[in-house]
Amino acid sequence: MIIDFMQQIKTDAGDGLIVCLGHNSSVPEYLTLPIKQLKDNETFESKIGQMQPLSLISDGKYHEIILLGIGDADTFTQAKFRKGLAEAFKALKGKRVKTLKVDATAVATCTDIDKKFTRLLGETIIMSDYAFDDYKTDAKPSSVVQVTICGIALDQDSLDEGIILGKANVFSRYLTNMPANVMTPEKLADLAKTYCDASNIEIEIKDQTAIEALGMHAFLAVAKASSNPPKLIIMRHKGDPESEKTLTYVGKGLTYDSGGLSLKPTASMVTMKDDMGGASAVISAMGAIGKLNLKINVTAVVAACENMISGLSYKPGDIIGSMGGKSIYIGNTDAEGRLTLADAVTYAVEHEKASYVLDIATLTGAAIHCLGSEAAPVISNNDDFYNLVDKAFDKAHEKIWRMPILDAYKELVKHEQADLTNTAGSPGTITAGIFIGEFVREVPWVHIDIAGTAFKEKAEGVYSKGGTGSGAIPLVYLAKKMSK
Repeated sequence: MIIDFMQQIKTDAGDGLIVCLGHNSSVPEYLTLPIKQLKDNETFESKIGQMQPLSLISDGKYHEIILLGIGDADTFTQAKFRKGLAEAFKALKGKRVKTLKVDATAVATCTDIDKKFTRLLGETIIMSDYAFDDYKTDAKPSSVVQVTICGIALDQDSLDEGIILGKANVFSRYLTNMPANVMTPEKLADLAKTYCDASNIEIEIKDQTAIEALGMHAFLAVAKASSNPPKLIIMRHKGDPESEKTLTYVGKGLTYDSGGLSLKPTASMVTMKDDMGGASAVISAMGAIGKLNLKINVTAVVAACENMISGLSYKPGDIIGSMGGKSIYIGNTDAEGRLTLADAVTYAVEHEKASYVLDIATLTGAAIHCLGSEAAPVISNNDDFYNLVDKAFDKAHEKIWRMPILDAYKELVKHEQADLTNTAGSPGTITAGIFIGEFVREVPWVHIDIAGTAFKEKAEGVYSKGGTGSGAIPLVYLAKKMSK
């Protein structure tokens, strides 16, 4: 798809046209009559996000039009505008339009047409065009081949950046949506390599023998029941060779989670292909960081495996080791993500010399009980680092919320038979994060639990049903902020 812009809107609407209209907007001449009638009938009031479809015959051509309300300066928000624009785009895409114009003239009365807004336009259009239909035999490719944004002057570099960010989100959703019989650890590693090679990102993939040599006992305990061997994926962007500091992302990479011997019910297993949403986010973010050539050293680590059942399965009641040297009592084999992350974080600190660690994971069902599907709970050992992460997520219109680390919660992860337990009980989201925190040592660290935000049960705004790409764009924004 081509996305471009022109400062003046022509009366030729193309196949499809989205016209942004606010409370005090001047009405385009070619739409004066229908809009007057709509307002007289109180059908269209230009409220933010309100949509009204129209049709127009001009010069013997039939055009699909959607009026998109943008409110006024008091009610306009970029998040609401993004959702409205996405819904309008999808509606016209559903009518198989090929060329689409967005008359954004009125937006200038509600907000600044700055670099941030320009990036938003690029992100929104790319993200709105994605749907997972790879396995439908009658699926048709997107009809939209060109989108032209009219009526406002845009910064080309910012528009290009928004397109890169949108594509990073889409790739993350693609990885998450792929069925587990296809998206094995090996397949994830192969796709990560192809993606990183195209983005000038160095990538190293360690097989089971190398993982064993590293002493990643917790990771291997989870992986050993599967016939698909684990992979340790390391991605490196060396954007500032003169600096000794490295920002490190660690993504949970369970390409499928059956729960192990602590077997999940069938209804809970259906979407467990998305248990590598954290891995999808960090892999996709690294590609965008490489394409933007950010002046910062960023490393990403993914311990990819499946949590399955066989005679080799680790068992409730087992006591296992870890790369960090701590022993772990297994209270539940379905609390597996923290085990793989513990070794991945240890690897990041010991072998990649991480200066900052951010781990992101679809870790606990308790996260959904905490904040539902609208925000991700976070814990951190460092206020300054957390504040940077919070701003990055806010900039990407994704929500996080910091949870407390109380001394009483720290006691819950201890066990009388081992150093730690993988089932510390309520508050489960916090204790799961604290468990991972036992392996980061003194490194500034943020843990993000995206169990509630990584998957949509139905399409909404820029998102289709399925994976959301939660975290992919914010991780790019964080790297960009820390590169300054």
